[in-house]
Amino acid sequence: MTIPVRTLVIRAFRVLAVAEGFSWAALLAGMYFKWIAKTTELGVEIAGPIHGALFVGYGIAALALWRLQRWHFVVALFAGLSAVIPFATVAFERWAGKRGYLTPSTAVPAGTKETAGV
Repeated sequence: MTIPVRTLVIRAFRVLAVAEGFSWAALLAGMYFKWIAKTTELGVEIAGPIHGALFVGYGIAALALWRLQRWHFVVALFAGLSAVIPFATVAFERWAGKRGYLTPSTAVPAGTKETAGV
């Protein structure tokens, strides 16, 4: 049993969106202890690289879905911008899922012309 690439990328995107949100929380907590409480840098040293890796993974998955799902530029732009705002990747994932952008069957076939709502 093989799983289509599109389905794998959608699953990875969903997981990365939530994980990136949690890594933001961990990084913000680490920054609190480093800069405000002035107790330890350990949180930033651990959460920083993890968040960085998840951020890059989320960006790659979003770019892959832009191509595979034939997202409009604005959808892809919001996917990218959501990675910069804390916890917005989770909100974007929920929004995109509700509107069908994360459903494998919503991609426009290669030979089909898209119409402007007509």
